[in-house]
Amino acid sequence: MMRHQQIPEKELHSLIRKGEILFCGNARLKIYGTLSCHSGKRMKKENRLFFKDESEALQAGLRPCGHCMRASFLQWKSSFT
Repeated sequence: MMRHQQIPEKELHSLIRKGEILFCGNARLKIYGTLSCHSGKRMKKENRLFFKDESEALQAGLRPCGHCMRASFLQWKSSFT
């Protein structure tokens, strides 16, 4: 897990191109999703976290986004019923 504010922009773009960052999350709302998610692109930099895979985001206590990760979100939601 990496905070957006702690990564220089050049390094961030390099990590994304290399495929070392695949997901981003919101530290305040505890939600993660894909890098292309419209909802995720609107979050403030101070709340943005980056993850290399889904398991890392889940271990950090975040839930899947209901927009860009619908199937994972529904599976997560059904675990409470």
